[in-house]
Amino acid sequence: MRQFIEGLPKVELHLHIEGTLEPELMFELAKRNNIEIPFASPDEVHKAYQFNNLQSFLDIYYQGANVLISEQDFFDLTWAYLQKCHQDNVMHTEIFFDPQTHTARGISFDTVVNGIHSALIKAHEDLGITSHLIMCFLRHLDEESAIETLQYALTHKDKIIAVGLDSSESGHPPEKFQRVFQLALSEGFLTVAHAGEEGPSSNIQDAMTLLGVSRIDHGVRCVDDPKLIETLQVLQMPLTVCPLSNVKLKVFDSMEEHNIVELLHQGLCVTINSDDPAYFGGYMTDNFHQIALTHPVESKELAQFTRNAIKASFASESRKQDLLRHLEGYLVQGIH
Repeated sequence: MRQFIEGLPKVELHLHIEGTLEPELMFELAKRNNIEIPFASPDEVHKAYQFNNLQSFLDIYYQGANVLISEQDFFDLTWAYLQKCHQDNVMHTEIFFDPQTHTARGISFDTVVNGIHSALIKAHEDLGITSHLIMCFLRHLDEESAIETLQYALTHKDKIIAVGLDSSESGHPPEKFQRVFQLALSEGFLTVAHAGEEGPSSNIQDAMTLLGVSRIDHGVRCVDDPKLIETLQVLQMPLTVCPLSNVKLKVFDSMEEHNIVELLHQGLCVTINSDDPAYFGGYMTDNFHQIALTHPVESKELAQFTRNAIKASFASESRKQDLLRHLEGYLVQGIH
């Protein structure tokens, strides 16, 4: 099964680019930009990556982002992730970025998006990896800040395909951002939102109803509402689930308790993703491995996660067909 997973073509739909900042690169960028960080070594950073909940992770996540200053920094961060994609046979990725984390520090929106975008272009040209960029609003900030951020994005419609909603879910329900999402939709952006991770299942329904989302990020709390499960089945609303992240942040006590395979068996459009892999202990292949190690899944079920991700992606129809052909070609090789 390990060999099958390593070769399996993959598509990632839930990845925070700031969450790919490995400790070694953090130190490199801190030195380049003369930024002080409260750690003596990369090993010390690794040891700090023990979290009790989402907020304890976010505290160190935002601290790490302080080393990102120049367009080159954002390029280097993104390129390092894309090389991981190449190693993991990720054919297509849709990347979140949090501009408010950077503009609040005096970094221009253009610096952030241009650095990331240039790495995505290089990955397409050099590695054959296609991608899309999704701008997320930080839900612990007010909606006015989100609206201001949306204005920055209007001159980058050629680079940004969708807007999303991340950060602390508790106390910040979808309705808080209904207006900015309506504005984004009117400007032609697609929408996604984190919901049903640490927050209640009602956030999933509200994200669909109030924010017009094309998919739900996380969504594992849907099991608390049988009617919602039926709705997700009928609509085939994608859930971009992040197994290692969910266990690291105590959404589940162990990988054995994770419900992703149960959701797959119920006919939901669930996908496997890595979320913030530098902090949560693994990229795409690692997440697939952990599910296979802890759940009685067959290779065809693991392949279904990729099939679901292709269907749920914002790739063009022609690219989706290319991705499906690549997947089916791999499956008929019979190495599994």
